[in-house]
Amino acid sequence: MTRPLTKILAAASVLLATLPALAQKAYGPGVSDTEIKLGQSIPYSGPLSSYATLGKTQLAYFKWINEQGGINGRKINLVSLDDAYSPPKTLETTRRLVEQDEVLAVYGTIGTPTNTAIHKYLNGKKVPHLLASSGGTKWNDPKNFPWTMAWLPTYHAEGRIYAEHILKTVPNAKVAVLYQNDDFGKDYYNGFKEGLGDKLKQVVVADASYEATDPTVDSQMVALKSSGANVFVNLASPKAAALAVRKVHELGWKPTAQYLVSISSSVGAVLKPAGIDASNGLVTVLWLKDTADQQWADDAGMKWYLDFMKKYYPEGDPNDLMNGIAVSSAAVMAQIIRQAGDNLTRENLMRQAASLQGATAPLLLPGITVNTSATDFAMVESMQLARFDGTRWVRFGEVMGK
Repeated sequence: MTRPLTKILAAASVLLATLPALAQKAYGPGVSDTEIKLGQSIPYSGPLSSYATLGKTQLAYFKWINEQGGINGRKINLVSLDDAYSPPKTLETTRRLVEQDEVLAVYGTIGTPTNTAIHKYLNGKKVPHLLASSGGTKWNDPKNFPWTMAWLPTYHAEGRIYAEHILKTVPNAKVAVLYQNDDFGKDYYNGFKEGLGDKLKQVVVADASYEATDPTVDSQMVALKSSGANVFVNLASPKAAALAVRKVHELGWKPTAQYLVSISSSVGAVLKPAGIDASNGLVTVLWLKDTADQQWADDAGMKWYLDFMKKYYPEGDPNDLMNGIAVSSAAVMAQIIRQAGDNLTRENLMRQAASLQGATAPLLLPGITVNTSATDFAMVESMQLARFDGTRWVRFGEVMGK
């Protein structure tokens, strides 16, 4: 009796000894010993095709990662599809990524209305919806949407900062607002209104919206100037923002202050097309190092970025803010995957995304890090005001936020 029992116990001990090793690897869809498949939806065509450079930068980043040996020995396969910034198309491409390509996670999809179109679908399927390229407030809702996280600081918080600065610095402010007529523009505008509080009706004398497909914003700008406003708040995406800044100049309108949202603050992609003279004095917020600013010439992160762009995305403009946003996002996505180790299930990927503490990226400003928790999915919650001096954005005041 004892000898068979001894054999059983010995066999059991061997099995138990192997269990940790067996438990070390756990794979979700799109994962193997050699590959991790991610998917994203990007406007490579359509009215906001200027955003296509985000996807191109991220593809280039993961090519660089793969040439370094991948992450924990696995190459990253990013399947990047065109949705033309059309919400129905975004849902179509995302369904394909999940149901046909069987990606582990959807990463870096661009736009507030487009991400809104896939929000419920991905949460219902329990597919990680990570680092959405949008600052919509709705993405930080771990209780109701535990599978969604955005990369950008919230538009709502940024809008509040502009409102608070106007109230502090512009006596008798009369504000005119331009905003995109979708969730993107309305989120910014709602934050701005909240920041004004009970001064809203007294301060805002005119507003005008435009559609993302509109070729110009000329008529809106003529109407805003005629309101007699002495402050212009430009809550527009890059192309429309540049057109608006230029039109202010052409109209001879000279507001006491002009504010430009951070998503449209690229010197190379927005201010130069708008005209440097027209852009002088604009105020925005920053959370990334300005790639066109020589103060970062000796910064290690900036040196890496410029070398990376030259080798892996030579046709891209290193001074385009979009590329800085994209490469920093990709670096954080890589960190999440790295933390997941060999437990590459969708559930663990979300756990890792919700446990970032002090994570960094090459172009984050000093003092700004990425921090998340199970109850707070907002990745970047700190920003700093900056004014364009005709050459670069000059930061002023303290870093605000968490």
